Amino acid sequence: MKYQILLAASLLFTACSRDKTPEVGVEGMNAAANAASDAAANPTIDNPNVVSENEAPNPNAPVMKFTEAEFDFGDIKPNSTVRHTFTFTNTGKSPLLIEDATASCGCTTPSWTKAPVAPGGQGTMEVQFDSRGKQGIISKQVAVRANTQPNITTILIKGNVLTAGAPAPAAGAPAL
Repeated sequence: MKYQILLAASLLFTACSRDKTPEVGVEGMNAAANAASDAAANPTIDNPNVVSENEAPNPNAPVMKFTEAEFDFGDIKPNSTVRHTFTFTNTGKSPLLIEDATASCGCTTPSWTKAPVAPGGQGTMEVQFDSRGKQGIISKQVAVRANTQPNITTILIKGNVLTAGAPAPAAGAPAL
């Protein structure tokens, strides 16, 4: 008797689901598939450089302010190494700590102040460029990751690596 009641109940529930049109079931399956493909086509990217609308900026965060964000070496001799030191000030309200600095190319090497920079204090970022195997106009970026908002600040070096054997233009002479 118990089995007959269970069988009748299962048939009743199965019969109720037959009233639905096939399109509804297919739509539901397609909606899930479409949602999955939309998520794959438009993935959410956690970008630390973008403060979300829900996240309030920290008013006490350190602020890295470079005296110059770009330096032009001008003409660079072939097979030589040139350096420039960028200076920055922490204009924020808490100590600034550089976590990392990465260059856009292996020919560019950054080195920086490792100790925390107190509010109002200054630090340096030295960028070295090796022109071996390079020629012509160069432009290299260094991404500085620190405990600031946004947490990545970019500085730039550029110049013109002369061709080996070509004389450097005289001072004040137009470049060819």
